[in-house]
Amino acid sequence: MSQTRHAALMADPRIAEARALIQSALAEHRSAVTAVCGPDPALAADYDASVEAIGQIRGRGLFFPYLGSGLGNGPYVELDDGSIKLDFISGIGVHGWGHGDAGITDAAIDAALQDTIMQGNLQQNTVSLEVGKLLVDGANRWQSDGRFSHCFLTTTGAMANENAYKILLQNKAPASRALAFAGNFSGRTLGMCWVTDKAANRVGVPQTIQTDYIPHFNPDRPEVSTRRALYKLERLLARYPGQHALMSFELVLGEGGYYAGTTEFYRALMQRCKDAGIAVHVDEVQTFGRTTEMYAFQHFGLDDLVDVVSVGKVTQVCATVFTNAVNPKPGLLSQTFTGATAAFHAAKVIIEGLRDGGFYGDSGRNVQLHNHFVAGIKGIGERHPGWVKGPFGVGAMVGFTPFGGDPAKNKALLAQMYKDGLLGFTAGKNPTRMRFLMPLGVVTEAQIDDAVRILEISMAAVA
Repeated sequence: MSQTRHAALMADPRIAEARALIQSALAEHRSAVTAVCGPDPALAADYDASVEAIGQIRGRGLFFPYLGSGLGNGPYVELDDGSIKLDFISGIGVHGWGHGDAGITDAAIDAALQDTIMQGNLQQNTVSLEVGKLLVDGANRWQSDGRFSHCFLTTTGAMANENAYKILLQNKAPASRALAFAGNFSGRTLGMCWVTDKAANRVGVPQTIQTDYIPHFNPDRPEVSTRRALYKLERLLARYPGQHALMSFELVLGEGGYYAGTTEFYRALMQRCKDAGIAVHVDEVQTFGRTTEMYAFQHFGLDDLVDVVSVGKVTQVCATVFTNAVNPKPGLLSQTFTGATAAFHAAKVIIEGLRDGGFYGDSGRNVQLHNHFVAGIKGIGERHPGWVKGPFGVGAMVGFTPFGGDPAKNKALLAQMYKDGLLGFTAGKNPTRMRFLMPLGVVTEAQIDDAVRILEISMAAVA
């Protein structure tokens, strides 16, 4: 049977032997990273100097004084001062498969045996096709007759959103305005900083995309909030007739505070947009893989209304997936790099793992993890009235409001959690919330219990 020279290389028994040796060494050293611990005093001075140096190079300090050593084990990660943290923010979702996973190591070895470090728009290896096909097939629920046809790969979630906007602005030209939810986060590029609903992110930046905001869902007043959002949409359509090209839907507000809507809420807005000739974009850079379906728009049953969806973070390689009806003209989309070869191989492992790992459905792994974590946080609230409101979120996205949402208390809690060995992050404003993105590919219920234990200790220290 004919095969390429590279296929012969991958079948070489020396490669298998080397792979086994690497995995054996990794497993041995990972076995020492299984619980939170403090730093090694002998490493502290050099570590502090490194943290200061990287702050100078960046022009601003790190949010956390966090510099990884390169070794981790599931949700546990070793820092270069010898300390071990329990990572429940996953790089704001990027490390969704945890730290030091054997399958990702194998993927990196495969990538190292390929001829190029990066994949690009002009020259790509076959792994690009495999990843793109997985994302398109997943968007079609693995059926051959789905609506989605195309996938353009890129390096960041912000660029995936940029490409979505370019596609839909071109498709709906000369309409040039966009609609998005109040409190949304779409990225910090020149275009996306004008979509993101945070003025501080665009100070001194000339306006690029004129964006009008629709109030998001209020679970305490579902019918009223739906009417309010539709009323605001109607007012904007009347004020700017024919000028809106698209509405962007962040189905679970990430930076905005882990607010999720309902199928009825989203469907009403999407259908009104469609009736007005406005395209529907779904931003899944944070939600992808983390709900009861691979895509959050599937979780909410919106398959028939979405034109373009952006994905990123856990996928390692980001992407814009779209229907043939909005396929853009030549020249609109291009990028020298679409991602590192190692990222492509890791993406293939992760997406296949999400597809085949029992994560989805009403009793899938994501729901089980969510329920266990939520129960633990509720337990803290029951033991300490006034400490917890919520929890909120969907699947592997879990948040809650600590101490009434006071931003100063939240900031102090975040710093205390870091000191105590638990990584989380803030979200939202008025109230300020604490959020967690569990490394869904590796985390166990016992490790969630460990996170809850540390969280309660940290909250007691700042209460």
